[in-house]
Amino acid sequence: MATSLCLALPAMAQTAPSLAPVTVNAETAARQADVTGFGDTPLAEVPLSATVIGAGQLQASGARRLADLTQFDASVADAYNSPGYWDFLSIRGFTLDNRFNYRREGLPISAETSIPLDNKERVEILRGTSGIQSGTSAPGGLVNYVVKRPTEHDLRSVTLEASGGGSVLGAVDLGGRFGVDRVFGYRLNVAHETLRPLVHNLDGHRDLAALAADWRVGRDTVVEAEFEWSHKSQPSQAGTSLIGNRLPAVPDPKLNLNNQPWSQPSVFDAFTGSLRIEQAINDNWRWTGQLGSQRLKTDDRLAYPFGCGAEGNYDRFCSDGTFDFYDFRSENERRLQQAASLGLKGKLQTGAVLHDVSLGLIRSRVHNRFEQSAYNYVGTGNIDGTAVVPADPALTTPNTNRDERSLELSLSDAVHWTPEFTTWLGLRHTRLNRSSMSTDGNEATSYATSLTTPWVAASYKLAAQAMVYASYGEGAESQVVPDRPLQYANAGQALPVLKSRQFEVGLKGGDNRLGWQLAYFRIQRPATNIDACAATTPCEATYDGDAVHKGLEASGQWRAGPWQLDGGVTLLDAKRRGSTADPAANGKRPTNVPDWALRARAAYAVAAVAGLRLEGTLSHEGRRAVLSDESIMLGGWTRVDAALRYDTRIGATNTAWTFGVDNLFDRRYFRESPYQFGHVYLFTGAPRTFRIAMTASL
Repeated sequence: MATSLCLALPAMAQTAPSLAPVTVNAETAARQADVTGFGDTPLAEVPLSATVIGAGQLQASGARRLADLTQFDASVADAYNSPGYWDFLSIRGFTLDNRFNYRREGLPISAETSIPLDNKERVEILRGTSGIQSGTSAPGGLVNYVVKRPTEHDLRSVTLEASGGGSVLGAVDLGGRFGVDRVFGYRLNVAHETLRPLVHNLDGHRDLAALAADWRVGRDTVVEAEFEWSHKSQPSQAGTSLIGNRLPAVPDPKLNLNNQPWSQPSVFDAFTGSLRIEQAINDNWRWTGQLGSQRLKTDDRLAYPFGCGAEGNYDRFCSDGTFDFYDFRSENERRLQQAASLGLKGKLQTGAVLHDVSLGLIRSRVHNRFEQSAYNYVGTGNIDGTAVVPADPALTTPNTNRDERSLELSLSDAVHWTPEFTTWLGLRHTRLNRSSMSTDGNEATSYATSLTTPWVAASYKLAAQAMVYASYGEGAESQVVPDRPLQYANAGQALPVLKSRQFEVGLKGGDNRLGWQLAYFRIQRPATNIDACAATTPCEATYDGDAVHKGLEASGQWRAGPWQLDGGVTLLDAKRRGSTADPAANGKRPTNVPDWALRARAAYAVAAVAGLRLEGTLSHEGRRAVLSDESIMLGGWTRVDAALRYDTRIGATNTAWTFGVDNLFDRRYFRESPYQFGHVYLFTGAPRTFRIAMTASL
């Protein structure tokens, strides 16, 4: 494909000029979202729910990782977010699959790594089923990372930041254009951070070097390339758990049970890049070709608190506060993901009806290779974190190597019957080939399948600034049984592909001063007995009933004079149905899913001091189930963050100063209670943390 694109490039560069340069800025980021699949259509006119978090918001909030972005969307929550590890998110109550629910520049990537945000122009979060955007994925939504691109004018920016117990960040952002007629552009981001958070035994460091470049071959041809190298080395904070049959008091949030003398950091290395050619055919049509590759290397290590063998409860700690300690090491994990895509977009007229048509073809390959790992019992720990146990790094536990090839063909058509009424049609056909084999040569499995996921919607503009819509979509996913032969009879095997279904109705509208959106959704997703197998081991993991999540989302943004207000609320009714493996869960709320969530942000510009702003952020999440039968519930929590920002000019240099306080009132609370691999985890909210940052730009 790459050869064909290069051969076609000179000839196509001579067509009529119609591909105008695109300058990325905050307004563009707010108006469009590539993750929807209708990137050319303003987000306010697409019958989907999505949130776009721009570079300015990322920097102002001090966000370092995906988990930091839950503060911007009430439908997005933590789903096993341990500091120092990679991130898990849930959207509309469903945990995203880190292998299939993430995109970068529109191409599939693995999120089983630490993904830096320093070089990201925006992060796009789609809420709901994503069958039209991806072949297989969990039904909560999709996350797409968009990198910073070359700037039209020279950019010279330096950022310094200090936070926590001595963390220091230094970052450089350079951009501009050069050459005859400025046809070449570049954007360079370099960052280094020494990590010293307030949590004990969590010191580390991270580095980033990223370059994006483009070449305007002609007025209707653009070639873009970008590459990103990142490295992070940091231990992770081990989660605590139930103490027998009770919920413990919230411990010191600085406590880290991963504190053995032999504890080692987890190390994440990544090299990711893409090459894209965009070619205008005429004023109405253009095609795009793209290649992408991601190479990951990970050393995953943890002094792992897990279960209570003394009482026969492997899903929680012992009644006296002790637990089984394991030495877990899975080193030299290597993941390779490659993708190539071709897309054709354009407009055509059939009588009085206008069509926005998009046709896409994407080919991807996954090649994951692992080595034998250590998962060895080494003694008894305690919740005070004072026990010392010996190490046992013997590589006695097999891992699972995985391969996947997929071919996806997509077609969408936005049919504009009148200026007010539009129907939206989407279809994606996917062919999958997946195989896996244990690292000891056993349990080889493979399968091939084809699936089609449709999406239909209708929208009507009630007025110039308001729209009502309804949509129906399907998504497909495949789960792999955890590689634990003692727990699962079919350990390491892939389950058959099944579909989830979503219905959504909504209202959205507004202008530059006031924007708002209201949506009701219902998602039905097949469920598994993977977690329930922990109580009846060994058992065969399979699909077991379904989960039905119904909810109401409301959000708005208001700008008036010195005030800026943003916020959203999500009310979520999630229930388990039809389970035979865990009948007590039927009619109950899934674990770690809050019944409602609120995000609110206010900013006030002080008239007496030009450039001075006061900002406050409030996050609240309601009650959630710790156990599937709701016999133990986790109370809701509220956190307030505050910041003082001052923008001023010193000579020829624009500077931005930030003094922020996260968890202003130093509240102690359990942030989340994920139930994974048959075990209850409890993660505390971070303690009060101060942050001071300065950015200087020319």
